[in-house]
Amino acid sequence: MTYDNGIEMARREKITKKTDIKIYFAHPYSSWQRGTNENTNGLIRRYLPKGRDFNKIDERSLRIIQEKLNNRPRKIIGFKTPQEMMGSELKKIA
Repeated sequence: MTYDNGIEMARREKITKKTDIKIYFAHPYSSWQRGTNENTNGLIRRYLPKGRDFNKIDERSLRIIQEKLNNRPRKIIGFKTPQEMMGSELKKIA
């Protein structure tokens, strides 16, 4: 997995230990190093275009978008859905 340098990955060692997934960090301003992330951002923008006030989006709408994105097959994961992949990973660490 490749991430940018945000604080959300402060516990990366714990994630690696539990999942056996290596985590890498992209260089700043190098979006091409995070292809899947950038693709997902593009998919999100189909529902939430730039300039949209996120404070005006209700919880129900967000859940619908989440459901659509998490159940969309992705080539990068063998045409499985993110939901399927998370389910199999959670079974590993349970």
